[in-house]
Amino acid sequence: MSGPAQYAEGAAAELDTGVDGADLTDDDLFREMSSLHRTRLDTLRHGSDAAVANHLRRTAELETEYLTRYPGREVDPSRLRD
Repeated sequence: MSGPAQYAEGAAAELDTGVDGADLTDDDLFREMSSLHRTRLDTLRHGSDAAVANHLRRTAELETEYLTRYPGREVDPSRLRD
């Protein structure tokens, strides 16, 4: 069986919002962020208002989680502005 019917009733809310960023492994966090960045323009141009709002919320959630995990991340000096 595939599609929404395969999920337990309690899992439906998770499908709407995604897994909490804090519960993702590093690999899953990177994969999810990559997916969001890859689909950003298409969502912005063609998604419903709700889809765009969800995309913004999820992107902010996962990027905040990334910054929480890697506060001392390496910053490329060539990416800095004067």
